[in-house]
Amino acid sequence: MIDFKGRVAIVTGAGRGLGFAYAELLAQCGACVIVHDIGADGDGDGRDHSVAESAAERLRKQGLEAKAASRPIESREDCRTLIETTLSAYGHLDILIHNAGWVGYQEIEAISEGAFDHMMNVAVKAPLWLVQAAWPHMKTTAYGRIVLTTSDRALYPQYVQKGLASYAAAKMGAIGLVNVLAAEGQPYNIIVNAVSPVAKTRMWGVDGEPDELRPSEVAPGVAYLVSEDCCATGWVLRASNGQFHAVKQVEAGGVDYPRDLNAVRCTTVEEVAQQWPRIVVEQRETRHDSSHLSKNSA
Repeated sequence: MIDFKGRVAIVTGAGRGLGFAYAELLAQCGACVIVHDIGADGDGDGRDHSVAESAAERLRKQGLEAKAASRPIESREDCRTLIETTLSAYGHLDILIHNAGWVGYQEIEAISEGAFDHMMNVAVKAPLWLVQAAWPHMKTTAYGRIVLTTSDRALYPQYVQKGLASYAAAKMGAIGLVNVLAAEGQPYNIIVNAVSPVAKTRMWGVDGEPDELRPSEVAPGVAYLVSEDCCATGWVLRASNGQFHAVKQVEAGGVDYPRDLNAVRCTTVEEVAQQWPRIVVEQRETRHDSSHLSKNSA
């Protein structure tokens, strides 16, 4: 049985939806959970400290160990404060799940710099600064489990939605972070992965318990990623409706990067145009853009 007894976890955006489901399952498995949520509204604005406190109280009423945190994580210093406060209170930090996020629709001509920056702050800069603050402690203890959040809306062109350019850019940024952090963390037993979850939450305009795509059906996969049992790093766990599928980008066989891509050779623009059908077909048929760690129903 996977046990989190003695582990301390921070879950951001944990006041509702997916974040609360993650926090609840970790706490039920023995972890002490810091339920972090600034209590923003559906547009990512505003503050409501009662959201985190109410969520933590729901866990405590189950006899679980949970503490609320609602300070902003908008800057490097804010993120460092959250990590240092946790370390000061508990002496260690084992798990960091960055779930906080929001969806804002702006088609390309309407994107504002402020909205784009806000999206990047939430999905890319905040997890970077949180990890940076936690990293020295995790290196010293030779233990850490970190999960960032991405989205199929960014990963797969067939699921793209108009108006989500900023959102997709930020979610792809999270993948870049995971790739590098996984490489840097592996020698120190710091395991870093991403989750691409689908669940009916506030972002779907759903309040209460949905009839399908429940947050609780995503939580087991995330809990595994932050468990001691998980040694796989640098993966994206797609999670939806109680089903899990792990993928990562891998290079094709026979490639000697960067000099030999084992690909169609062209020397002129005209040759590229002429060979384009082969270039596309070889990419689709002979290259494997993802490897599968697991594919099964929970």
